[in-house]
Amino acid sequence: MKAPEFWGRQAKPMERPLLWALAPLSLVFRAAGALRRLLARPARAGVPVLCVGNLTAGGAGKTPTALAIAARLRERGRRPHVVLRGYGGSVKGPVLVDPIAHRAEQVGDEALLIARRLPTWVARDRAAGARAAAAAGADVVILDDGFQNPSIEKDLSLIVVDGGYGFGNGRVIPAGPMREPLARGLARADGVVVVGEDTIDVAAALPFERPVLRAVTVPGPETRRLRNRKVVAFAGIGRPEKFFDTLRTIGCRIAGSWSFPDHHPYDPDEIARLVEVAHRMDAVLVTTEKDLVRLPPEARDLVDHLTISLEWLDADPLDRLLDRIDPRRPEPATPAGLSRLIDGRAGHEDGTGHEDGTGRRR
Repeated sequence: MKAPEFWGRQAKPMERPLLWALAPLSLVFRAAGALRRLLARPARAGVPVLCVGNLTAGGAGKTPTALAIAARLRERGRRPHVVLRGYGGSVKGPVLVDPIAHRAEQVGDEALLIARRLPTWVARDRAAGARAAAAAGADVVILDDGFQNPSIEKDLSLIVVDGGYGFGNGRVIPAGPMREPLARGLARADGVVVVGEDTIDVAAALPFERPVLRAVTVPGPETRRLRNRKVVAFAGIGRPEKFFDTLRTIGCRIAGSWSFPDHHPYDPDEIARLVEVAHRMDAVLVTTEKDLVRLPPEARDLVDHLTISLEWLDADPLDRLLDRIDPRRPEPATPAGLSRLIDGRAGHEDGTGHEDGTGRRR
């Protein structure tokens, strides 16, 4: 489903009757969510659980954020696994995703994308997925989405917000993009991650104070071969226009663009038509990495793609939040850190170094 335009802004006068008509349905949606949380008995996973979620429907940047947090945890010496529902897939799980053997229609596109980088589990039952990850060696579990899922106890929860979209018109589904009222959701969050240029001043929109972490998405190495090229672009993500803007930012000349619903399952005929359009325009056909894994295998060599990653403008606020579940900071790249590293090596060489049962010096 593509989000209605009025979700992202204040309603025009002609749209107000529609919002009034949708208001009762929004109340039902809110009540259902509240009842679900009231009746839930959250389960413990046996290891810390960090949830990366959002309060709006659509793409805010949860998956790049989850990957960036996983990278930070690895720098601390932790073994993070990711657990997600596997939206669009048929597998109920818990199952460890194999990025080579599994297909998007089985485990979902996001699971395949993440599994290329670190251990990833698909589980409709998030608590069961987290326990399976812990049994397989995870010492911290990252939930990609699941903020509104009350079945599992979270030790740290971060809300991801698109700096250019914010909370849309502020109304609850279906009258707006909100999965729940802002104040109710923020009360359960430990911090807010603002991704991209903050054109709406997210911090000012928050009803009460929470730590605000700021990050940007960075185009991948494919930039070098796509820069200054004429392209035909297509995307089936939460906000396709963000992808098209990124292509323009790296210097692509967009000859045509096509938007599809998030998680759209492409069929061979659709891709054949796009390939033909790009050929007629003497352009490169390009999409996102998330879309690429949903293409028919025989079509992937006909389409280029652009990856993105997330970078923190300041990692200290993230580290302070991670300290709540992990007291071990990454070793700083300073002379003092290098001195400790050298001292440790010397201890092992002269026989004075000792290790505990985990292989760490003590």
